[in-house]
Amino acid sequence: MNYELRVMNMKTMVFGLRSSVFFTFVFVLSSCFSFSQVKTSIDSTKIKIGAQITYKIEVEAKANSLVVFPEGQTFSPLEMIESYAVDTIKKNDKYNLIKKYGLTQFDSGKYTIPRQKIIIGDKTFFTDSLKVEVNNVVIDTTKQGLYDIKPIIEVKKQGSDWWKYLLLTLLILGIVGFLMYWFIWRKKPLTEEEEIALLPPYDRAKLALKKLDESHYLQTDSIKEYYSELTFIIRKYLDEKVYDRALESTTDELISRLHLLKEGNQIELSKEDIRNLESILKRADLVKFAKSGVDVELAKMDRNTIDIEIDHVKEALPEPTEEEKLLDEAYRETLERKKKRKKIIITVVIGLFLLMATFVGFGLKYGFNYVKDTIIGHDSVELLEGEWVTSEYGFPPVTISTPKVLTRDLNGSSENEKATITSFYYGSMIDFFVIDVTNIRAKQNVSKENIDLKLAQEEALKKLEQAGATNIVVKSEKFVTPNGAEGLKTYGSVDLPEPNKAETIKGEYVVLHFSADNILQRISMVWKQDNIYSKQIIERILNSVELKKAEE
Repeated sequence: MNYELRVMNMKTMVFGLRSSVFFTFVFVLSSCFSFSQVKTSIDSTKIKIGAQITYKIEVEAKANSLVVFPEGQTFSPLEMIESYAVDTIKKNDKYNLIKKYGLTQFDSGKYTIPRQKIIIGDKTFFTDSLKVEVNNVVIDTTKQGLYDIKPIIEVKKQGSDWWKYLLLTLLILGIVGFLMYWFIWRKKPLTEEEEIALLPPYDRAKLALKKLDESHYLQTDSIKEYYSELTFIIRKYLDEKVYDRALESTTDELISRLHLLKEGNQIELSKEDIRNLESILKRADLVKFAKSGVDVELAKMDRNTIDIEIDHVKEALPEPTEEEKLLDEAYRETLERKKKRKKIIITVVIGLFLLMATFVGFGLKYGFNYVKDTIIGHDSVELLEGEWVTSEYGFPPVTISTPKVLTRDLNGSSENEKATITSFYYGSMIDFFVIDVTNIRAKQNVSKENIDLKLAQEEALKKLEQAGATNIVVKSEKFVTPNGAEGLKTYGSVDLPEPNKAETIKGEYVVLHFSADNILQRISMVWKQDNIYSKQIIERILNSVELKKAEE
């Protein structure tokens, strides 16, 4: 089954009504009579455009009778501009009640003020309809010339503010990118410690001796601290170039290792150099652990000896082979890769954190489901946030705003000897979302009061059941459009059969019925119950409904 047939079946399933059957139930004529105890009159049958007519209703009733006069825009096609207070005149055991209304019309033509419903106690009465002629204001063309109608001016479509949001987004991304570059990826100037760490071990040891000379250990008799720094310098150099455990070895262990290396011809260091290192290291041990006193001049001599021995060690070391140089290069490259990997990890973590923070922030403000559906995509969200269309359908027109233009339903529109039916429709099989606007005009004179909206409601529900709907929950209430038109709203939940499937889905529906002389208008909608966006769409549509009455 193609898409068009599926949409057609869905419409028929939900709200399909045949005109002949529909009118059998809707246009039920009732006997209406005018009673002498209700009188109506107007102060003028001819007025100028915009002038006021005073419409007067006189009611004779008993003192204990409740009288309800018309309220609201029930005088259409004339417009009520003022409702005056009721005047009461006592006459024997009865009262004469006089109610006046100020009516007007801003279009020239001949109009009929429709019959008005008056309730006296438990009885209903209807007034006579009255004819009114509204004339144009005569213009003296001898004093004021007439001009041709001005041509249509093309108005440029006002642009949206999307570029502002795009600019703000790019600005935020730019700031975040700059901060990441500045604090993570930027090649920062090396600190003094980093520059020293990059020096070769020999240069680093020489620089450390120079800094030791600049210290104030000897001036403050801090001999222990002085020897600690001095021995650390020589041990650090030996650790990097000769024996990789020089820092953690005792003096005896380190000297024994130097003798072994010399005997193994791995280092060309003289016995005198080893004895000098042993003497200074043991003296430092006595100073640090036995608190032995050492003369300042002897400490200076030990410093100079260490300086010489560093040179001797450098000279005694063999030249690095090509393999060792490659290993050093590979080691540096490994360090660079580790640093780069660390930067990438930090960047990814910060990026994910910002994304999560943005999602949570918008979720708290707009709702997590809305944010998720906006990012991932949802058909109902696109309908809700798309460019809506406000248009008029049928005659008299029904003005309504919808997310898509309603198209004429050729199957739902028809004409016979009783009525003309025009139907406009939009349906989506994806989210089971349906909008239908139908206008039914009777070819015989039928007053508004003789059109029973309850029967129209029952017929719509009966057709819904015949289409396979079950568990229909029916609620009804009065519905008033923003421009004051009153109608009947029928709504509730329902189980709807899915096309070509045995399962049913939970849905909701709304049907609005409006009546006027010879006219029945219906707006029907159905949607999935769990679709929160469809509910927002329906609410927006209901708030946009306006009705215009046909001129008699």
